[in-house]
Amino acid sequence: MAKATVDQDSCVGCEACVSVCPTSAIGVTDGKASVDEDVCVECGACVSTCPVGAISQ
Repeated sequence: MAKATVDQDSCVGCEACVSVCPTSAIGVTDGKASVDEDVCVECGACVSTCPVGAISQ
């Protein structure tokens, strides 16, 4: 796997990914999620949780 990435154009800022990230690697700024690649452990929890498919690995 790879680090999670967020498609900023697709992200709706719902914060569902924030609550499922076990390492708190995801934050929402200006209504868009972003991933701290230094903290991401590539678990994929955010990918399967995103309701609009804006996160990929």
